[in-house]
Amino acid sequence: MGGPSAEAGSEFSRIVGPERLGTRAIEERIEATAQERVLLQDRLGLLGLDCLSASCRIRSGLGGLVLVSCDWRAEITQACVVTLDPVCQAVEGQFQASFLTSNHEAGQRSEAVQEIVVEPEGEDPPEPLPPEGIDLGELVVQELAVSLDPYPRSEDAVLPPGFEAEDEGPADHPFAALKVLKGKE
Repeated sequence: MGGPSAEAGSEFSRIVGPERLGTRAIEERIEATAQERVLLQDRLGLLGLDCLSASCRIRSGLGGLVLVSCDWRAEITQACVVTLDPVCQAVEGQFQASFLTSNHEAGQRSEAVQEIVVEPEGEDPPEPLPPEGIDLGELVVQELAVSLDPYPRSEDAVLPPGFEAEDEGPADHPFAALKVLKGKE
């Protein structure tokens, strides 16, 4: 694996096919090429994407469960929302994803209908394993996308008058009394 896939639908596709999933854990280190970074920069609305890499581990578990865990890192440049100056930063994170193999899903469907319990604070249920396999690159890009600062500001950015971050608003608004109580803590 390790290299880009010619038939991939994503700008940064690193697919681990189902034939590679088994009893042994798989360790993959992936890194976006310069061309992939330019495409991802456009997709994510960035001024720059200097690096994007991840270390991933894939383990097959009992009952057709496949677990993916990744540590990723990116060096990005975004436009300041106040000055439009470049804001450079390193972004990193960890995530886990789980998939169910198609054999396990077919077995579940043939059994009696099972109750699905959704816990708001719990983990997401496993996704069905795509027929082509797990696209580690796309998983990393999705994590990067949700980790981006929606309002990046350069260190010397100053908001124009009237746009202060904590605008008091009128003194008679419904929550004015709560602000007074907050000051008594």
